[in-house]
Amino acid sequence: MNPALPQASAILASLGQAAFFWDIATDRLVWSAHVAAVFPDIPFERLASGTEFSNLIEPQRSVRLDAFIPSAAAKSREGAPYRIEYGVRANTSAPVQWIEETGCWFAGADDRPVRVQGIVRVNNERHARDEQLVKLSQNDPLTGELNRTHLVASLAETIEEAVRFRSQCAFMLIGIDHLARINDAFGFDVADAVISEVAARIRARLRGGDVLGRFSGNKFGLVLKNCTVDDMSVAAERFLAAIRDEVVPTKSGPVSVTASIGAVSVPRYARRADEAINRAQETLDACKSRRVGSFSLWRPNVERDAQRRVNIRVTDEIVTGLNERRIAMAFEPVVDVTARHAAFYECLIRMEQHDGQILLAPDIVPVAEKLGLIRLVDHRVLELVIAELAASPAVELSLNISPDTTMDPDWWMSIESLMRAHPGVGERLIVEITETVAIQNVDDVRGFVSRLKNFGSRIAIDDFGAGYTSFRNLRKLGVDIVKIDGAFVQNIARSADDRAFVQTLIDLARRLDIKTVAEWVQDEEAASMLRDWGCDYIQGRLIGLASSQRPWQQPAGTALPAAG
Repeated sequence: MNPALPQASAILASLGQAAFFWDIATDRLVWSAHVAAVFPDIPFERLASGTEFSNLIEPQRSVRLDAFIPSAAAKSREGAPYRIEYGVRANTSAPVQWIEETGCWFAGADDRPVRVQGIVRVNNERHARDEQLVKLSQNDPLTGELNRTHLVASLAETIEEAVRFRSQCAFMLIGIDHLARINDAFGFDVADAVISEVAARIRARLRGGDVLGRFSGNKFGLVLKNCTVDDMSVAAERFLAAIRDEVVPTKSGPVSVTASIGAVSVPRYARRADEAINRAQETLDACKSRRVGSFSLWRPNVERDAQRRVNIRVTDEIVTGLNERRIAMAFEPVVDVTARHAAFYECLIRMEQHDGQILLAPDIVPVAEKLGLIRLVDHRVLELVIAELAASPAVELSLNISPDTTMDPDWWMSIESLMRAHPGVGERLIVEITETVAIQNVDDVRGFVSRLKNFGSRIAIDDFGAGYTSFRNLRKLGVDIVKIDGAFVQNIARSADDRAFVQTLIDLARRLDIKTVAEWVQDEEAASMLRDWGCDYIQGRLIGLASSQRPWQQPAGTALPAAG
């Protein structure tokens, strides 16, 4: 034994450490006197040789020899330093004891290791901390399940295996329904308790080999291996029943919870992880919109795929059209029902394509709203309308704005700037808000209306009757004009129900001193009815559809554009 070892033995023992000397040629392993304090459950004979000791090591028995990397320092007096970590288990039923070993090894003439000396110490706490850090990096801290990064990695690996072995698997997204309501009603701590319980219920019903992870706040992702389409339906019902059949106990009392599931078969309908996630998410969203608490499986849809191709094309055209200033206005007259002179013109968006074809508002606005481009479109329309008003002091124009625009601070900055640059135009501007916006955000829209009225502008509710706005709300908002949805107007000559509905709207609006516009007026018979009922303005095919011409710039007495 190294003569220094006995002298340091007591100090090392007090620190939970032991020194050793290993003669590799003879495989003899010599320890300091208090080695039993470090390895209390291991018989000394199993510590007497390097071979016997290596048989106790996990997970790799060769970890010690593998540490001796060829080095010029190994031939010096100081030797080549090394540091390794490994587990030691006395027998298969004993717990693993984690060891940190540091030392130096020395080489012989052939550069191979001939002897080693060093120190071992118990490192269970540090290893536990390291394992905990690894777990935290891989797992969601609330539920203990895989986090999104490692869930996606597991999905990618499963898809790769399924392709290689030609097997069927599934990816599911389970979304807790109305979790935001639980947050609002009981608080985030109760919502967290619900999330944890749902995770536990799903976990309890997984098969061996299936993977569960928390995908996002209220969603869990499941990778189900060797899973057919029929298996998916059975598994989905098992998960849904586990979640809905029993209330979730929380500190605020029991909470009833349901979930919805969107799933996709892989690799049949998704050969990449991102593709599987997108399709499962799409299916889950559609499932929730139809009926919460249900299961839906992604399937190919020719019409949907064709519409997406159209969306992509139109999106590109909208962006290009904005950049190249190919967005323009068409003007549809709104006339006094009696005198038939234009009271104002509704500005409708048009866009000329490179091939000369014209895209109309129904082609542009829905796609722009869906893909987040409507804000840019509305800004451009505002600029064009204000420019028209500034150029023609006698005309009044109206423009439609999307729901998001009512809350867009940049739009407000633009209109305030334009109003200051062109004094007086605000008094000839009418802003049309769809009834849906007014229903959902009465208080917010009232603030929007007040700010516009400060410019002298008027407010119209568009498509009135398509929703459920009460006349009380109209009065609360301070609306100036109600535009009656054309779906009720176009058949008033033939439908008693439509006649009764439209006549009632006109009568109520007149009592509130709100002007009315009837849309989609097709013929003189309808126009006469509307006039007799007290409607103020009409627009539609009878008067003339939208045109890029500017009738207010034509000589007096020129007729309005013909229908079509």
